[in-house]
Amino acid sequence: MNWTAMLVLTVWCAALSAFDVRERRLPDALTLPGAVVILGYGFAVGTPELAVAGGLMLALPYLVVHLCCPPALGAGDVKLALGLGAATALGDTWSWSWAALAAPMLTACAAAGTLMTPTLGTRIPLVPTPPWWPGGRGSARPVHRAVIRMWREPPHTVASAASGRGGGVAGEVATLAHGPAMCAASVVALLAGR
Repeated sequence: MNWTAMLVLTVWCAALSAFDVRERRLPDALTLPGAVVILGYGFAVGTPELAVAGGLMLALPYLVVHLCCPPALGAGDVKLALGLGAATALGDTWSWSWAALAAPMLTACAAAGTLMTPTLGTRIPLVPTPPWWPGGRGSARPVHRAVIRMWREPPHTVASAASGRGGGVAGEVATLAHGPAMCAASVVALLAGR
């Protein structure tokens, strides 16, 4: 990809990422025309088969995940995968592979961080320390148990923490935007492959 195409792709990805973070969905008005423009660029530079193959090879696994579990991956992510798969395939196979693997890993890291964040500042009351602990017998120290709490109790929301209850709203499902990870992985992979 030339620098102009790279700049257009980066601006498109930034707009999609901002919208996905804010609205938790990717609009058809951005994903589908972007995919068409990227596939058209593949035809213009003489490698249409590469663009189509890259787009389909990334979009089809996303489509399978979406059909099996729609809350896990939205239809907008499938449409975005078509365009980004085509774009990264136009870079080279290394760029396509790196972007395809890095995007789910980035989202998984963000999800793990999101799960741990509400509990990182949580401390339990002071507990007695053993005699051999610095500070001696009978002293008390705060114990930080963020990781343990994450697996034993649901994270506390601000409202539930203030009222002393754990968890969140019954039936509440937390979603995490995957589009920004897809966009970041693709742009970085294409830039690194230059």
